Amino acid sequence: MMITDLVAPEAILPALKVTSKKQALQELSARAAELTGQSDRAIFEVLLQREKLGTTAVGYGVAIPHGKLPKFDKLFGLFARLERPIDFDALDAQPVDLVFLLLAPEGAGADHLKALARIARLLRDQDVAKKLRASRDAQAIYSVLALPPASAA
Repeated sequence: MMITDLVAPEAILPALKVTSKKQALQELSARAAELTGQSDRAIFEVLLQREKLGTTAVGYGVAIPHGKLPKFDKLFGLFARLERPIDFDALDAQPVDLVFLLLAPEGAGADHLKALARIARLLRDQDVAKKLRASRDAQAIYSVLALPPASAA
């Protein structure tokens, strides 16, 4: 599975201006709703419920908020590079500036987990993270996300 199977160029926010985790989730939910036709409120609620189970910040300035929606038919990703890092309750206490939202159908099971693992592997790669942080527009970010996985990984 390629990251580009999950995220389209129009689902990339190259400089999202937010000041808190809640605001980031609200903005991501609104953009995801525009692109999927789902309710932004429903998306936001699913993400909040997931965060209550434990933070989706995976360390190294990366967060992968995710959730499953009823009446949703495919995996959907949205990537945001935050203009300024924010506190996301990360276990390593590092502020987050790279956020990959993943939405899945309720019955996605293994596909959802494979997608999460793939995203986490990619974004925890320090070279990839550095390139994403240096990219200033959606096309440049998409190009980095579209890179084939490292053969050693």
